[in-house]
Amino acid sequence: MIPHQQFLYGNTNILKWNERLKIAVDAAHGLEYLHDGCKPPIMHRDLKPANILLDENMHAKIADFGLSRAFGNDIDSHISTRPAGTPGYIDPKYQRTGNTNKKNDIYSFGIILFELITGRKAVARASDEYIHILQWVIPIVEGGDIQNVVDPKLEGEFNINSAWKAVEIAMSCTSSNEVERPDISQILAELKECLSLEMVQRNNVSTRARDELVSIATISETTILAR
Repeated sequence: MIPHQQFLYGNTNILKWNERLKIAVDAAHGLEYLHDGCKPPIMHRDLKPANILLDENMHAKIADFGLSRAFGNDIDSHISTRPAGTPGYIDPKYQRTGNTNKKNDIYSFGIILFELITGRKAVARASDEYIHILQWVIPIVEGGDIQNVVDPKLEGEFNINSAWKAVEIAMSCTSSNEVERPDISQILAELKECLSLEMVQRNNVSTRARDELVSIATISETTILAR
């Protein structure tokens, strides 16, 4: 299995928009199992692209549970631990307090989602400083410029409504107020809607292309018969 960033940041076999959404949906399924399916619930604590692996069918799986912790009883419980994780993906509040809960994983997931959307790394060097992806993306989002948010390597091949919805999900996941961050079950449902919007457009395009081919074939046949 291969970390998905090898596809995301490589120069060949660029991930299409629907493939990125499928990776996000698969990862959300995995996180939902940890948060809602396990008893007691499990906090991963180190979500990042290197820990989201793709199999030969491009299905994503969450890996590396070396820093994970189980909640004692209630899913909304807090655990006080020494901050752990990878810079760029760690919830700032968790870094300050050491109190971990499932909303810390949601923040990390939001950063990963932004990476899938933008094709940029969580922390990138610009001139003599390092810029976090939120510092770069939030002003552009607030300016309403979705074309400059989505990875330019896609060359505009994505559904605008799907992209905006994905950005809104990522923004809610990375809210500075952890209470405003959605649960993973809600995130999963909304990501599935994003994928549906994209697939509907693809199907419509395919249908139009097919109809155009039929039309061209009919015209050609008519032309030939006329001779």
